[in-house]
Amino acid sequence: MMKKIQTIIMLLTLAICTSCKKDNTVDTASKMEKVISTHDALMTKMSVIGTLISKLNKSSDSIKNQTAVNELKASHEAMMTWMQGFGERFSYDDITNAQTLSIEKQQWLQEEEEKVNALKRKMEQSIKKAKQIIVH
Repeated sequence: MMKKIQTIIMLLTLAICTSCKKDNTVDTASKMEKVISTHDALMTKMSVIGTLISKLNKSSDSIKNQTAVNELKASHEAMMTWMQGFGERFSYDDITNAQTLSIEKQQWLQEEEEKVNALKRKMEQSIKKAKQIIVH
């Protein structure tokens, strides 16, 4: 009787551990997909940044314009820096097989998600500000 109880407890523990691991795998893969999706969306804004810089440089040379240009350039540079850092941390296999990330890389992925979301806010803000200046 005691052996049956021990066996049942062991099987339940194993099932719970396996279930937790699967949930973590799905979460990691999902997080990687979100990070890459955000990156892809931001990449489409890079040409918008270039166009806005060009328009601002052609209009009257005011301090407001130059500030907006500097913010756009800073957003562009932040994107380039983020991509370089992300590329140094994650290989192609890491990106396509995120469910196999080590604990350390899972922590890095969390950091990268926070960084890319901050980058998104920065880019959106600089683009919005530049568009407002151009319209007025």
